[in-house]
Amino acid sequence: MIHDGRKRKLPFDPDEAIAHLRARDPKLAALIERLGPFTLRLDNSTSPFESLLESILYQQLHGKAAATIHRRVREYFHGDPTPQLLLDTPDDPLRAAGVSGNKIKALRDLAARTLDGTVPSHAVIRKMSDADIVERLTEVRGIGSWTVEMLLIFRLGRPNVLPVTDYGVRKGYALTFQRVPKSRPLEAADLPKPDVVFRRGQRWAPYRSVASWYLWRACDLQKKGEPTGRSAR
Repeated sequence: MIHDGRKRKLPFDPDEAIAHLRARDPKLAALIERLGPFTLRLDNSTSPFESLLESILYQQLHGKAAATIHRRVREYFHGDPTPQLLLDTPDDPLRAAGVSGNKIKALRDLAARTLDGTVPSHAVIRKMSDADIVERLTEVRGIGSWTVEMLLIFRLGRPNVLPVTDYGVRKGYALTFQRVPKSRPLEAADLPKPDVVFRRGQRWAPYRSVASWYLWRACDLQKKGEPTGRSAR
């Protein structure tokens, strides 16, 4: 999953990150050489409430279907709703926009936890540690660690996040570091366990987000039929 949006300055030096990764992991360095510059651009600086609202709407749906529902919700509210407005809105217009019952409950919990301070403002969240952000935001119904990790990387630009359960990261890892068959598509059994990714990822700290971005890009190379790393002979 790669979200490259409008330009917003990263809170770390990407050149320093690339130099560190090249020095710490020769195989990752080879992937970086094939892929070229680190071009991640942060998504627009929305509030955690708005980011999580979008994440909830997109869960378990194909991109186009989710985008349609998100657009309908924004059209109904003439933009993103405030937490109080969302709480005050009956279920019917949300259902008419295509929001499921479970997601309506999750959105209401998100709104309530934003009003009570559990979900912090953008100004507050920028001062929090990654671990504290994960702990706080996963209190919201329907929000798991993976969703928060995506927010940390693509909204906040945190440099040291490694989403070890992410399919794309695990697939990119297999293509880059493991011997994989050329005769058939990758299967679930070919993917590394999260703890395998975590262990190797320790050498990438404090720039594991940058390493994750390159692993996602390794999947793009495979789609184009270009070599990504080690392969079975």
